[in-house]
Amino acid sequence: MEFKTEKIADFQDLFEKAAPKINAFAGCHFVELYQDKNTPHLFFTYSHWENAEALEKYRVSEFFRATWANTKVLFSNKPEAWSVGKVS
Repeated sequence: MEFKTEKIADFQDLFEKAAPKINAFAGCHFVELYQDKNTPHLFFTYSHWENAEALEKYRVSEFFRATWANTKVLFSNKPEAWSVGKVS
């Protein structure tokens, strides 16, 4: 996710408040936030879910919709998302 430089602190505050609620969501093992060392306005969230169904329940939750609405106004570019699986 790329953020407007002046909105980085707003996003970090938003994530800090949302992370405990995401972690408590049924099926979530953890959620973490990463910041690119060379491009400080570029962030990544990494979360691990019990299964695809748990992630989908989160994605359609009112909490996600509200959090996403507050997050997307801070972007400087279109966000990208991937679902990945561990290879080894």
